[in-house]
Amino acid sequence: MNIYFICTGNTCRSPLAEALLNNEKLPGVTAKSAGIHSMDGLPISVNSAQLLKEAGIPYSKFSNELKFSEMQWADLVLTMTVGHRDFLHSSYPEMKEKIFTLKEYVGEKNGFDVHDPYGGDLATYRTTFMELTELIKAVTRKLSEGNL
Repeated sequence: MNIYFICTGNTCRSPLAEALLNNEKLPGVTAKSAGIHSMDGLPISVNSAQLLKEAGIPYSKFSNELKFSEMQWADLVLTMTVGHRDFLHSSYPEMKEKIFTLKEYVGEKNGFDVHDPYGGDLATYRTTFMELTELIKAVTRKLSEGNL
């Protein structure tokens, strides 16, 4: 199962989600991430890197722009917001059935957006990191139970 996490700049939320899921080491599951308004090679945010280092989780140090080839590679595309999901639905209508917000995919009922910590302090990033940690645990449970 190939999972592609999408956010805006690929410097905060989606690289955290990618690292958290890859750290679960689920057999046959690979995660990548990208940003709708990103370019290849920008450094991920200092605070995202700090939190992943603190947790001892390996991560990709650089951003990736959204690529059609990666959209094709992915079995599942999980976005951080409804806006990202809707953009991808309109840009890739033929792939609509595999594109969800992360919260939508795990059955969250209280809104579908993951808070964007961009520009915030470490505490703000930590809140998003904890939110993503719980969401990735839910994804892991869902995948482990064979509920795709």
